[in-house]
Amino acid sequence: MSKVLVIAEHLHGQLNAAVAKTVTAAVAVGGQVDVLVLAADPAGVAAQAAQIAGVSRVLTIANPANAHAVAQVLAPQIAKAAAGYSHVFGPSTTTGKDLMPAVAALLGVNQVSDLMTVIDAHTFQRPIYAGNAIITVKTPADQVVVATVRAASWASAAAGGNAAIEAISVDATLPTHTRFVSLTSGKSDRPDLQSAKRVVSGGRGVGSAENFEVIYKLADKLGAGVGASRAAVDAGYVPSDMQVGQTGKIIAPELYVAVGISGAIQHLTGIKDAGTIVAINKDADAPIFEVADIGLVGDLFTLLPELEALI
Repeated sequence: MSKVLVIAEHLHGQLNAAVAKTVTAAVAVGGQVDVLVLAADPAGVAAQAAQIAGVSRVLTIANPANAHAVAQVLAPQIAKAAAGYSHVFGPSTTTGKDLMPAVAALLGVNQVSDLMTVIDAHTFQRPIYAGNAIITVKTPADQVVVATVRAASWASAAAGGNAAIEAISVDATLPTHTRFVSLTSGKSDRPDLQSAKRVVSGGRGVGSAENFEVIYKLADKLGAGVGASRAAVDAGYVPSDMQVGQTGKIIAPELYVAVGISGAIQHLTGIKDAGTIVAINKDADAPIFEVADIGLVGDLFTLLPELEALI
Protein backbone atom coordinates (compact mmCIF):
# COMPACT_ATOMS: atom_id res chain seq x y z
CA MET A 1 0.00 0.00 0.00
CA SER A 2 1.23 3.50 -0.84
CA LYS A 3 2.12 5.92 1.94
CA VAL A 4 2.33 9.54 0.84
CA LEU A 5 4.01 12.28 2.87
CA VAL A 6 2.86 15.79 1.92
CA ILE A 7 5.10 18.67 2.94
CA ALA A 8 3.13 21.55 4.45
CA GLU A 9 4.19 24.92 3.10
CA HIS A 10 3.28 27.82 5.39
CA LEU A 11 4.13 31.43 6.13
CA HIS A 12 3.35 33.59 9.16
CA GLY A 13 1.37 30.75 10.73
CA GLN A 14 -0.91 30.24 7.72
CA LEU A 15 -1.01 27.06 5.63
CA ASN A 16 -0.51 27.71 1.92
CA ALA A 17 -3.68 26.96 -0.06
CA ALA A 18 -1.59 24.84 -2.46
CA VAL A 19 -1.18 22.21 0.28
CA ALA A 20 -4.86 21.20 0.05
CA LYS A 21 -4.42 20.74 -3.70
CA THR A 22 -1.30 18.66 -3.12
CA VAL A 23 -3.32 16.47 -0.75
CA THR A 24 -5.83 15.88 -3.56
CA ALA A 25 -3.00 14.58 -5.75
CA ALA A 26 -1.73 12.42 -2.88
CA VAL A 27 -5.19 10.91 -2.34
CA ALA A 28 -5.29 10.05 -6.07
CA VAL A 29 -2.20 7.87 -5.54
CA GLY A 30 -4.14 5.84 -2.98
CA GLY A 31 -3.24 4.58 0.46
CA GLN A 32 -2.35 6.60 3.54
CA VAL A 33 -1.75 10.35 3.28
CA ASP A 34 0.17 12.17 6.03
CA VAL A 35 1.15 15.83 6.22
CA LEU A 36 4.50 16.95 7.65
CA VAL A 37 4.78 20.39 9.29
CA LEU A 38 8.21 21.78 10.07
CA ALA A 39 8.29 25.00 12.11
CA ALA A 40 9.65 26.56 15.26
CA ASP A 41 6.16 26.15 16.72
CA PRO A 42 4.08 23.96 14.39
CA ALA A 43 0.90 23.74 16.49
CA GLY A 44 -1.18 26.34 14.64
CA VAL A 45 -0.27 25.17 11.15
CA ALA A 46 -0.73 21.54 12.17
CA ALA A 47 -4.26 22.29 13.37
CA GLN A 48 -5.06 23.78 9.96
CA ALA A 49 -3.59 20.78 8.12
CA ALA A 50 -5.57 18.37 10.31
CA GLN A 51 -8.80 19.82 8.93
CA ILE A 52 -8.02 18.80 5.35
CA ALA A 53 -10.17 15.85 4.28
CA GLY A 54 -8.21 12.77 3.29
CA VAL A 55 -5.32 13.36 5.70
CA SER A 56 -4.67 10.44 8.06
CA ARG A 57 -2.08 12.05 10.33
CA VAL A 58 -0.28 15.35 10.72
CA LEU A 59 3.33 14.94 11.80
CA THR A 60 5.18 17.88 13.34
CA ILE A 61 8.86 18.64 13.78
CA ALA A 62 9.48 21.54 16.14
CA ASN A 63 12.90 23.15 15.85
CA PRO A 64 13.98 26.80 16.16
CA ALA A 65 15.97 26.27 12.96
CA ASN A 66 12.67 25.74 11.12
CA ALA A 67 11.41 29.25 11.82
CA HIS A 68 12.08 30.11 8.18
CA ALA A 69 11.69 27.97 5.06
CA VAL A 70 15.33 27.46 4.12
CA ALA A 71 15.53 24.47 1.79
CA GLN A 72 18.97 23.35 2.95
CA VAL A 73 17.75 23.25 6.55
CA LEU A 74 14.39 21.58 5.95
CA ALA A 75 15.49 19.00 3.36
CA PRO A 76 17.68 16.82 5.67
CA GLN A 77 14.84 16.60 8.20
CA ILE A 78 12.29 15.72 5.51
CA ALA A 79 14.59 13.05 4.08
CA LYS A 80 14.82 11.42 7.51
CA ALA A 81 11.07 11.74 8.17
CA ALA A 82 10.35 10.14 4.78
CA ALA A 83 11.64 6.74 5.94
CA GLY A 84 8.89 4.19 5.32
CA TYR A 85 6.99 6.39 2.83
CA SER A 86 6.58 5.47 -0.82
CA HIS A 87 5.94 9.05 -1.97
CA VAL A 88 6.93 12.56 -0.86
CA PHE A 89 4.89 15.37 -2.42
CA GLY A 90 5.24 19.13 -2.18
CA PRO A 91 3.41 21.95 -3.98
CA SER A 92 5.07 23.32 -7.11
CA THR A 93 5.36 26.81 -5.67
CA THR A 94 8.47 28.97 -5.48
CA THR A 95 9.31 27.38 -2.13
CA GLY A 96 8.48 23.86 -3.32
CA LYS A 97 10.65 24.20 -6.41
CA ASP A 98 13.54 25.17 -4.12
CA LEU A 99 12.93 22.52 -1.47
CA MET A 100 11.86 19.32 -3.22
CA PRO A 101 14.92 18.89 -5.50
CA ALA A 102 17.08 18.97 -2.37
CA VAL A 103 14.89 16.26 -0.80
CA ALA A 104 15.13 14.14 -3.96
CA ALA A 105 18.91 14.52 -4.01
CA LEU A 106 19.23 13.41 -0.39
CA LEU A 107 17.03 10.38 -1.10
CA GLY A 108 19.05 9.58 -4.24
CA VAL A 109 16.12 9.69 -6.67
CA ASN A 110 14.99 11.76 -9.64
CA GLN A 111 12.19 14.24 -9.07
CA VAL A 112 8.89 14.30 -10.96
CA SER A 113 8.17 18.00 -11.57
CA ASP A 114 4.78 19.67 -12.02
CA LEU A 115 2.76 16.48 -11.57
CA MET A 116 -0.68 17.11 -13.09
CA THR A 117 -2.25 13.64 -13.43
CA VAL A 118 -1.90 10.42 -11.44
CA ILE A 119 -2.36 7.32 -13.61
CA ASP A 120 -1.19 4.88 -10.95
CA ALA A 121 1.17 4.93 -7.98
CA HIS A 122 4.24 5.11 -10.23
CA THR A 123 2.90 6.60 -13.46
CA PHE A 124 2.19 10.30 -13.82
CA GLN A 125 1.67 13.02 -16.39
CA ARG A 126 3.36 16.41 -16.48
CA PRO A 127 3.52 19.28 -19.00
CA ILE A 128 6.55 19.97 -21.22
CA TYR A 129 7.36 22.47 -23.97
CA ALA A 130 5.59 25.31 -22.16
CA GLY A 131 2.48 23.17 -21.72
CA ASN A 132 2.16 22.39 -25.44
CA ALA A 133 2.68 18.68 -24.80
CA ILE A 134 1.97 16.29 -21.95
CA ILE A 135 4.51 13.59 -21.14
CA THR A 136 3.82 10.37 -19.24
CA VAL A 137 6.51 9.55 -16.67
CA LYS A 138 6.97 6.13 -15.06
CA THR A 139 9.11 5.92 -11.94
CA PRO A 140 10.93 2.78 -10.68
CA ALA A 141 8.66 0.76 -8.41
CA ASP A 142 11.48 0.19 -5.93
CA GLN A 143 12.24 3.89 -5.39
CA VAL A 144 10.62 6.65 -3.38
CA VAL A 145 8.68 9.04 -5.60
CA VAL A 146 9.56 12.68 -4.89
CA ALA A 147 7.33 15.11 -6.79
CA THR A 148 6.19 18.69 -6.99
CA VAL A 149 2.46 18.98 -7.65
CA ARG A 150 1.14 21.50 -10.18
CA ALA A 151 -1.46 23.15 -7.97
CA ALA A 152 -3.31 24.69 -10.91
CA SER A 153 -4.21 21.19 -12.17
CA TRP A 154 -5.85 20.01 -8.95
CA ALA A 155 -8.90 21.02 -6.95
CA SER A 156 -8.48 21.74 -3.25
CA ALA A 157 -9.26 18.88 -0.90
CA ALA A 158 -12.37 19.58 1.14
CA ALA A 159 -12.30 20.79 4.71
CA GLY A 160 -13.89 18.87 7.54
CA GLY A 161 -11.08 16.48 8.32
CA ASN A 162 -10.01 15.59 11.84
CA ALA A 163 -6.57 14.02 11.53
CA ALA A 164 -4.51 13.07 14.55
CA ILE A 165 -1.52 15.33 15.24
CA GLU A 166 1.71 13.62 16.27
CA ALA A 167 5.03 15.20 17.20
CA ILE A 168 8.10 13.39 15.89
CA SER A 169 11.85 13.94 16.08
CA VAL A 170 14.51 13.16 13.51
CA ASP A 171 18.24 12.74 13.81
CA ALA A 172 19.34 15.02 10.99
CA THR A 173 22.52 17.03 10.71
CA LEU A 174 21.62 20.56 9.74
CA PRO A 175 24.03 22.58 7.59
CA THR A 176 25.96 25.56 8.89
CA HIS A 177 26.91 26.96 5.48
CA THR A 178 23.37 28.25 4.80
CA ARG A 179 21.58 30.66 7.09
CA PHE A 180 18.50 32.85 6.98
CA VAL A 181 19.26 36.56 6.61
CA SER A 182 15.97 38.30 5.86
CA LEU A 183 12.64 38.04 4.10
CA THR A 184 11.26 40.94 2.09
CA SER A 185 7.74 40.74 0.73
CA GLY A 186 5.38 43.24 -0.83
CA LYS A 187 2.51 44.52 1.27
CA SER A 188 -0.91 44.30 -0.33
CA ASP A 189 -4.53 44.11 0.76
CA ARG A 190 -5.40 42.33 -2.48
CA PRO A 191 -5.80 38.54 -2.65
CA ASP A 192 -2.65 36.46 -3.13
CA LEU A 193 -2.02 35.94 -6.83
CA GLN A 194 -1.69 32.15 -6.65
CA SER A 195 -4.81 31.57 -4.55
CA ALA A 196 -7.09 34.36 -5.82
CA LYS A 197 -10.37 33.30 -7.46
CA ARG A 198 -10.25 36.36 -9.71
CA VAL A 199 -7.13 37.86 -11.28
CA VAL A 200 -6.64 40.94 -13.45
CA SER A 201 -3.33 41.10 -15.33
CA GLY A 202 -1.73 43.87 -17.35
CA GLY A 203 0.75 43.61 -20.19
CA ARG A 204 3.02 45.76 -22.33
CA GLY A 205 -0.06 47.51 -23.73
CA VAL A 206 -0.66 49.24 -20.37
CA GLY A 207 2.28 51.45 -21.27
CA SER A 208 3.86 52.43 -17.96
CA ALA A 209 4.01 51.82 -14.23
CA GLU A 210 1.78 54.86 -13.69
CA ASN A 211 -0.80 53.55 -16.14
CA PHE A 212 -0.98 50.28 -14.18
CA GLU A 213 -3.24 52.16 -11.79
CA VAL A 214 -6.16 51.34 -14.12
CA ILE A 215 -5.40 47.63 -13.60
CA TYR A 216 -5.35 48.06 -9.83
CA LYS A 217 -8.66 49.94 -9.87
CA LEU A 218 -10.45 47.24 -11.86
CA ALA A 219 -8.94 44.52 -9.65
CA ASP A 220 -10.13 46.29 -6.51
CA LYS A 221 -13.64 46.56 -7.95
CA LEU A 222 -13.63 42.80 -8.59
CA GLY A 223 -11.87 41.86 -5.35
CA ALA A 224 -9.17 40.32 -7.53
CA GLY A 225 -5.46 39.66 -7.35
CA VAL A 226 -3.18 41.50 -9.77
CA GLY A 227 -0.76 39.89 -12.20
CA ALA A 228 1.34 40.89 -15.18
CA SER A 229 2.95 39.52 -18.30
CA ARG A 230 6.70 39.09 -18.54
CA ALA A 231 6.83 42.02 -20.96
CA ALA A 232 5.31 44.29 -18.31
CA VAL A 233 7.74 43.03 -15.68
CA ASP A 234 10.77 43.39 -17.97
CA ALA A 235 9.66 46.93 -18.81
CA GLY A 236 9.68 47.77 -15.10
CA TYR A 237 5.96 48.45 -14.77
CA VAL A 238 5.57 46.03 -11.83
CA PRO A 239 7.79 43.80 -9.64
CA SER A 240 8.69 40.27 -10.75
CA ASP A 241 6.57 38.56 -8.09
CA MET A 242 3.49 39.60 -10.10
CA GLN A 243 4.59 37.76 -13.25
CA VAL A 244 2.20 35.12 -14.60
CA GLY A 245 3.42 32.48 -17.04
CA GLN A 246 5.97 29.77 -17.65
CA THR A 247 8.76 31.72 -15.94
CA GLY A 248 6.40 33.26 -13.39
CA LYS A 249 3.41 31.88 -11.52
CA ILE A 250 1.07 29.16 -12.78
CA ILE A 251 -2.45 30.08 -11.67
CA ALA A 252 -5.98 28.73 -12.09
CA PRO A 253 -8.47 31.41 -11.02
CA GLU A 254 -12.18 31.17 -11.78
CA LEU A 255 -11.89 34.45 -13.73
CA TYR A 256 -8.80 35.77 -15.50
CA VAL A 257 -8.86 39.20 -17.14
CA ALA A 258 -5.92 39.87 -19.49
CA VAL A 259 -5.53 43.56 -20.28
CA GLY A 260 -3.12 44.70 -22.97
CA ILE A 261 -1.54 41.23 -23.13
CA SER A 262 -0.82 39.83 -26.58
CA GLY A 263 -0.80 36.20 -25.47
CA ALA A 264 2.69 34.76 -25.92
CA ILE A 265 2.77 30.98 -25.38
CA GLN A 266 4.85 31.44 -22.22
CA HIS A 267 2.06 33.54 -20.71
CA LEU A 268 -0.72 31.21 -21.84
CA THR A 269 1.06 28.36 -20.07
CA GLY A 270 0.41 30.11 -16.77
CA ILE A 271 -3.35 30.53 -17.29
CA LYS A 272 -4.40 27.43 -19.25
CA ASP A 273 -6.37 26.07 -16.26
CA ALA A 274 -8.30 29.29 -15.60
CA GLY A 275 -12.09 28.97 -15.60
CA THR A 276 -13.11 31.97 -17.73
CA ILE A 277 -10.58 34.08 -19.64
CA VAL A 278 -11.47 37.62 -20.65
CA ALA A 279 -9.13 39.42 -23.07
CA ILE A 280 -9.02 43.18 -23.65
CA ASN A 281 -6.72 44.30 -26.44
CA LYS A 282 -6.79 46.85 -29.25
CA ASP A 283 -5.24 44.31 -31.67
CA ALA A 284 -8.03 42.07 -32.92
CA ASP A 285 -5.43 39.56 -34.17
CA ALA A 286 -3.66 39.16 -30.80
CA PRO A 287 -3.09 35.46 -29.95
CA ILE A 288 -4.81 35.93 -26.57
CA PHE A 289 -8.19 35.99 -28.34
CA GLU A 290 -7.66 32.40 -29.52
CA VAL A 291 -7.91 31.13 -25.93
CA ALA A 292 -10.23 33.77 -24.49
CA ASP A 293 -13.83 32.91 -23.63
CA ILE A 294 -14.76 36.60 -23.92
CA GLY A 295 -12.88 39.15 -26.00
CA LEU A 296 -13.14 42.95 -26.11
CA VAL A 297 -11.34 44.74 -28.92
CA GLY A 298 -10.59 48.35 -28.12
CA ASP A 299 -8.53 50.86 -26.17
CA LEU A 300 -8.08 49.59 -22.61
CA PHE A 301 -8.05 53.15 -21.26
CA THR A 302 -11.56 53.60 -22.63
CA LEU A 303 -12.94 50.13 -21.87
CA LEU A 304 -11.68 49.71 -18.29
CA PRO A 305 -13.37 52.85 -16.88
CA GLU A 306 -16.60 51.75 -18.59
CA LEU A 307 -16.30 48.29 -17.02
CA GLU A 308 -15.63 49.83 -13.60
CA ALA A 309 -18.74 51.98 -13.90
CA LEU A 310 -20.86 48.96 -14.81
CA ILE A 311 -19.49 46.88 -11.92
